[in-house]
Amino acid sequence: MPHPLATTTPAEPWAAGKARIAAAVEEHRAEILELSHRIHENPEPAFEEVRAAAWVADAIERHGYAVELPAGSLETAVRGILRGGLGGDAPRIGILAEYDALPGLGHGCGHNSMAASGVGAAIALAAVRDDLPGEVVFLGTPAEERGSGKQLMIDDGLFDGLDAALLYHPSDKDHVRVDLLASEDIEVTFTGRASHAASDPWMGRNALDALVLLFGSIGLWRQQLRPDARVHGIVMEGGTAANIIPDRAVGRFMIRSVDQAHFAEMRERFAALVEGAALATGTSGEAVFSGGSSTMNDSRVLAEVFERNLRAYGVDPGPPDPNLGSSDMGNVSWVVPAIHPCLAICDPGTPGHSIEFRQAAASPRADETTLLAATVIAQTAYELFRDPALVAAAARGLAEGRG
Repeated sequence: MPHPLATTTPAEPWAAGKARIAAAVEEHRAEILELSHRIHENPEPAFEEVRAAAWVADAIERHGYAVELPAGSLETAVRGILRGGLGGDAPRIGILAEYDALPGLGHGCGHNSMAASGVGAAIALAAVRDDLPGEVVFLGTPAEERGSGKQLMIDDGLFDGLDAALLYHPSDKDHVRVDLLASEDIEVTFTGRASHAASDPWMGRNALDALVLLFGSIGLWRQQLRPDARVHGIVMEGGTAANIIPDRAVGRFMIRSVDQAHFAEMRERFAALVEGAALATGTSGEAVFSGGSSTMNDSRVLAEVFERNLRAYGVDPGPPDPNLGSSDMGNVSWVVPAIHPCLAICDPGTPGHSIEFRQAAASPRADETTLLAATVIAQTAYELFRDPALVAAAARGLAEGRG
């Protein structure tokens, strides 16, 4: 467990300012954790985070942020701006928060902790605003679990002009660097013809058969997939009654790969499998691709600053987790220097997107991790505000990563 925030000496440089940040997080402990638990108890899926967005917006507004809700085209996106007391237009450091839940599972990914830690970091930076030039830009980012809300916010220009984007993720292990799989959501609809399943089934064209055949084709395809590639899906609609040949079947899938070029090949192959299943069953098939997430272009500069501040609290982070997932934070990392460090809220081996992880996300251990993440994110931002050379180095790293 991390050391108590208020009694630990932060890392140099600017330890005095960082101590004020830790004290501010400790002072507002109850407010930060109440928000985490309230969001946990009221889960809302992607694009429907109406209450969570309002609660997050209200929290940062109480601490002096000029708030937009909605921000851009998403009804549940939030932007808050806090100008530093030293004036100027730079740097502009982004503090991010996620708050969408998993359908049917709630906060099995711990986004309640991510929302509260982002708000906590924003509160802490407001407490030291007199030391800061430029602007703190808080971004509440909806729809990470499905739909890639951050990409929509990028398209809306909400990340324009940022010099860094900082966001923590709860995990079963501590690590600063993260690898992500490129991913895309696919909704597949097969359309056939309904008929009586007993008296004249030959008159029908079975859309569910096409969907079942697609699942079978994917299973055979997996033999040729690279070890780091993933394809998985669920049935959303499969008919209305057993005695009616289904004229409509809908499945929702995801494809993922650690290699962006291979990902493009997977996309083409998946579309061909849909076409083949439709041809074999005499139906028509449509695959709608959406919500693409990119691989992660981790900022080495920001990661080193975060790790230095984290280690002051007795946390010894390990290497990146070999069990890879996906996040639209990857999209952000190609347009803004970014990090997406992970801190443990539970024992190693606890699976994400599970009931066990959902329970852990509201545990006392998760509460302490939420406060630690808020502190270290804010301290990392503080260093960037105080040292223009770090901001310049992060910008160079972004350009090199793109190359």
